[in-house]
Amino acid sequence: MPEIQAFRGLRYDLGHVGSLADVVCPPYDVIDPPMLDELYRRHPYNFVRVDLNRIEPGDDEADNRYTRAARFLKTWRAEGVLFQEADPAIYVYHQEFTWAGRSYTRRGFMARMRLSPFGQGLVFPHEQTMSAPKLDRLMLTVVTKAALSPIFGLYPDPKLEADALLDQAIAGRTPLEARDPWGAVHRLWPVTDVDVVTELTAIIGPKPVFIADGHHRYETACKYREEVYESGFLAKDHPANYTLMMFVAMEDPGLVVLPTHRLFRDLPSLTAEELTRRLGDLFVARAAGTGPDDAATVWEDIETSGDPSALGLFTREDQRWTIVQLTPAGRAKMEVVAEDHGSEWRELGVSVLHRLLVETILGCSGQSSTQYVHKLEEVTEGLHTGQYPMAALVPPATVDHVRAISLQGERMPAKSTYFYPKLLSGLVINPLE
Repeated sequence: MPEIQAFRGLRYDLGHVGSLADVVCPPYDVIDPPMLDELYRRHPYNFVRVDLNRIEPGDDEADNRYTRAARFLKTWRAEGVLFQEADPAIYVYHQEFTWAGRSYTRRGFMARMRLSPFGQGLVFPHEQTMSAPKLDRLMLTVVTKAALSPIFGLYPDPKLEADALLDQAIAGRTPLEARDPWGAVHRLWPVTDVDVVTELTAIIGPKPVFIADGHHRYETACKYREEVYESGFLAKDHPANYTLMMFVAMEDPGLVVLPTHRLFRDLPSLTAEELTRRLGDLFVARAAGTGPDDAATVWEDIETSGDPSALGLFTREDQRWTIVQLTPAGRAKMEVVAEDHGSEWRELGVSVLHRLLVETILGCSGQSSTQYVHKLEEVTEGLHTGQYPMAALVPPATVDHVRAISLQGERMPAKSTYFYPKLLSGLVINPLE
């Protein structure tokens, strides 16, 4: 069963830094170069200097982005910019945001959780990972000896018992607060009450945890634990046995999963008619619009179809949109080309897109230089540049998909889910020494 603990986290001293919003940052994997520069300018203590220190001319083995990150973290602790919690705490974390005209509040809490390799406990992944991000995060963990940002975990709690307990614990208390670049408001309450932590531990203990976001960081934490073990320093209570986890109930009404659409650079430039001919009897194809600006209309059509495998395909050659859906022959073909996966995996739109359409029918990988976006405006803007011979609007995997596929020991293709909004980095840090 997952073992969670309160811990003495590192936090910013607002007397040193002023506004919390000026020093926290989005997670490393959504920060592009312009945002990195803006975060550097925003405040000399912005956490991006630790979590994603930029590459500088003249970097070498002794002075590079990782060694600078470690120096910043050490210096800020020494100067009192960061302080360590006096007592072990769990950190209630709420995010208020708006999406598609609706307001949401996602509720959860951060604690440290004992690591268990996938397949050896009740922690389940749902997406494939890539080696480069894991190496980057491992090098950063080794030099900083800290879990810098939380992994996003989902757990079943139909009665929302944990949220009810924590709502009572923070009632009437003023939170720490920050607004992110996308307008979401993030609120944090440290909770040190031993009775509350004990009761929370009892609620979470028997439940499985599904990684929603942060697969690379979780696998990195397991690798770091192995390295500490091999060094001979890993006692049972060593902090490297744990990682920083954000826990959100699967039934939380503020849980929003966005689609991840694809803008392909490497696919062949085809007309809609040529694409339909290649699809043969594996898909039913119908014309759905003309020009990049019809993306919203096509997406509405896909959403109302109720088919999780329906796709909206744009062909640059003739500026046409085509909606495609699997036929019985297509489902039979998916069983053959994806025989290593179960039925739930084969029904996902992202699985149909990559395994059947891109890899099998078009004979391409479709991954190396693909642009992943979430908003329809981003799809439209990208297509107007003329850079992409093909684009795909893809229905998102649901929380139920995550649960079912994870419990079968399978992983979805990369970029299958996007839980919005992202968790901020720098709210609290979990020391690993």
